[in-house]
Amino acid sequence: MTWVTAVARLRARREPGVLATVAAVRGHAPRRAGAKLVVGRTEAWGSIGGGNIEAVAIDRARELIGTPDPEPELMEFALNDKVTGPHGVQCCGGAVTVLLEPLPVVQAVAVFGVGHVGLELARILARHDLDLHLTDSRADMLTDGRLGVLADAVAQIHVHHTPLLPEEVLAELPAGTHVLIMTHDHAEDAALCDAALRTSGLGSIGLIGSAAKWTRFRRRLATEGGHDAAAIDRIKTPIGIAEITGKEPATIALSVAADLMRHVASG
Repeated sequence: MTWVTAVARLRARREPGVLATVAAVRGHAPRRAGAKLVVGRTEAWGSIGGGNIEAVAIDRARELIGTPDPEPELMEFALNDKVTGPHGVQCCGGAVTVLLEPLPVVQAVAVFGVGHVGLELARILARHDLDLHLTDSRADMLTDGRLGVLADAVAQIHVHHTPLLPEEVLAELPAGTHVLIMTHDHAEDAALCDAALRTSGLGSIGLIGSAAKWTRFRRRLATEGGHDAAAIDRIKTPIGIAEITGKEPATIALSVAADLMRHVASG
């Protein structure tokens, strides 16, 4: 398995890891500069030379995996018989520098409703390293031509067309996903709000709309949905930054994205 595939596997599993790279070699060493090793909690793929170098790097990588907000770091190894490592001696005669780069679990965001505002929001969020889920009950909102503006996305885009029950997508989302509800249909929005409150493990939940809309929704969530006030308060509405007051789709999207990124940055 290539290191690129291994990194993709960790991302798909939503597991943290560390990428170890031989950054520099002086003299004789088991591997050349550029050799890579991907370390997960319980598995490792690739090799940076075996022996003490690799074992120590794996040990340190797993310490970093268990550290909040780890930073990249360099490790220096002298390969001679005068240096005994915790996993033995390597006496190739050279020296090796290894770069450890943490691979955190990428945040996930789900946008329900890819209309004018939803598409503008997707364009902004796609510029960030996220798992971005786009859901709409209307197939014409999710055509390749319409979503072509996301072709250069940094984010990994996941498209869900759900003509009948878009709320079913909630159960498929990764734990901690931040949810934004902004469909074309208030009935869809209401069903999604109810389902989101019943779905464990989600991150923040945001709903686009007016104060009057929220008053109706809140009453229905309590009376018909049976949700208590504390649960209902998990839904933030209106979404966005209050000081950004423009009503153009791009302006609303910018406001919502800026507000959302505060949740994403806090994990």
